[in-house]
Amino acid sequence: MMMNIFSEIYGTYFRIAAKLLEKQVTDEKTVRETVQREGFRDSVLFLPQKLLPGEESWGLFRRLSDNSLERITKNAPVKVLTRLQKMWLRAKLSDPRIRLFMDEDTLTALEKKLADVPPLYRREQFGFTDRFSDCDDFLSQRYTEVFRTALTAVKRRSIVYIEFTSGHGKRMGGKFVLLKMEYSPKNDKFRAYCYLLRNDRVKSSGIINIGRINKIADTGRVFRTPVSMESYFLSRKCSSPAVIRVKPERNGVERFMLEFASYEKHTVRDLETGEYTVELWYDRQDETELLIQLLSFGPVVEITGPQHLREQAKIRIKKQYELLERYREEG
Repeated sequence: MMMNIFSEIYGTYFRIAAKLLEKQVTDEKTVRETVQREGFRDSVLFLPQKLLPGEESWGLFRRLSDNSLERITKNAPVKVLTRLQKMWLRAKLSDPRIRLFMDEDTLTALEKKLADVPPLYRREQFGFTDRFSDCDDFLSQRYTEVFRTALTAVKRRSIVYIEFTSGHGKRMGGKFVLLKMEYSPKNDKFRAYCYLLRNDRVKSSGIINIGRINKIADTGRVFRTPVSMESYFLSRKCSSPAVIRVKPERNGVERFMLEFASYEKHTVRDLETGEYTVELWYDRQDETELLIQLLSFGPVVEITGPQHLREQAKIRIKKQYELLERYREEG
């Protein structure tokens, strides 16, 4: 829905042209650099010809005597929202997660401007399956403060002191540098990828759920060592991949590839059966979440290795079966 609403009116080329038209006068170098920086890889092949005066021009600029470019409009472009877009924005404001990224003044101003606009949809119209029920309390003032401090630390690469409770209930603390924040739809939680520091040097890598943080404080210092997210994920990658056989029934292959699009994988197709064998590399700490995702496909997939992952899947399926039988017996 979002792409259908916004793709045509505020697409990439629209934004490039609008940015260039913000100034009364610009030059050809700025046009080409903006297209290269803001556009797609092949935009430089044709977009400058549309923006610069000439036979193929859209007529947005006129060339002056000193070879500079002057916009033909008196004022800079004004962003105008359609009613459908306003309805979509009104609906998004009801999502407590969006409030984590915006200050109260901005939220109040938006709500005031959209007060007479009905939301495009309501949250209660959606039902989620295969999701944990113990989601983060996004409306908590304490959670909001922790989240915003963590987000600022990610942007600035600040060294922060964090006290948190682990998944096993153990209280832990130390100095960390937060590298990236991520939302998990399966858990309905935010988490931070981080390095634990000892004497300002990286000791180990880890993931901290924002909801488990009891205290976070900026030390006032910045982590200067260059950070590579590729190296970070490489250090956490499983030693041997999960090997999955995916059957084509019920669009199993398409659904599997979409679900695990962000994972590193190697795929081989059996031309006779149409089945795919997929080697899937994952973060060791996310193994439980991976299992839940795989089991949600039912008989469409089979975990063939490694053995410990297959055994964990058997245990979970057995527990589910026992719960189902107990439910039937109790009527």
